[in-house]
Amino acid sequence: MIRLAFSSRHLLGFGTGLALSILVPLASATQAAKAGVIKLISPEQAAAGVSSGQWKILDVRPVPPLDYIGGHLPNAVHISEQAFRGPDGKLPYQIWPARDLANLLSKAGISNNDQVLVYSDGNNVLGASLVAYILEKSGVPTIGILDGGFSGYKTQGKAVTKAFPTYSPGVFNPKSVPGLAISLKGVLALVGKPNVVIVDPRPKGLFEGTEQLFIRNGHIPGAINITWQSVTEANNPDEALKNPHKLKSIEALRQLFVSRGVTPDKTVIISCSTGREASLQYVVLKHLLGYPNVRIYEGSWTEYSATNNPVQTGPETPLKN
Repeated sequence: MIRLAFSSRHLLGFGTGLALSILVPLASATQAAKAGVIKLISPEQAAAGVSSGQWKILDVRPVPPLDYIGGHLPNAVHISEQAFRGPDGKLPYQIWPARDLANLLSKAGISNNDQVLVYSDGNNVLGASLVAYILEKSGVPTIGILDGGFSGYKTQGKAVTKAFPTYSPGVFNPKSVPGLAISLKGVLALVGKPNVVIVDPRPKGLFEGTEQLFIRNGHIPGAINITWQSVTEANNPDEALKNPHKLKSIEALRQLFVSRGVTPDKTVIISCSTGREASLQYVVLKHLLGYPNVRIYEGSWTEYSATNNPVQTGPETPLKN
């Protein structure tokens, strides 16, 4: 069953003139942010980078830090993914402002021009991709995500240690790269517009609104549901290859998105529950597949459901332009 809750105020927000005013700067803002690069790093590349000192390494596995204490990559500093977000006076669990992030990263021994390798494990690939996105937004020039996570690294027989690294604090100056995120106002202006696609990577129950979790349940009208697990080997039929922290091949990823109408000529907005799931598909589309216009709606359903905006429930249904 589809339920659309529109008001005249919302329909004005979907006007063509406003939408075009948002679309024009969207491409230029994305181009302005190209200095940051996020790439997948294999266990072999990670081990070589550890030996050469190429990377500053962040273990972002969630708290408590017992997994880190039980073993981690050599020289890895532990900062839980949860440390990068918190309340902003209106919403829970939003990315900290640039000055707070700069203080956090400095304490971890990172400076602005360092190359940073991020890893987590299992389903927490989402934490690794979220931190990678935050680092890109903070102006870090090169960020690596360990493909396969800590388990994949260990399976390959690469060096693991329980020793805690000794390091000096870094000097990370606050910086915020524009054009990577999109606001609620920007999202509302683009809903239902030609050449705009909203991707929602949440589980089917949350997307369709059958799972009652938020203030209001469902999805942004016209959004399509491509779950975050579908870009990983989480459901590989071969148990030996099943790993939610390892991404599918580039060609498989390309075919997945193109088959759902998510093509490089479109403006792609990714929205999930809190921005965490969205970050993985952002990395895939922007950095691995090279899509030019990809934005994260950081507030995602946490913000959207708390405001009086149109909601769609049930299976995905494209809006008529």
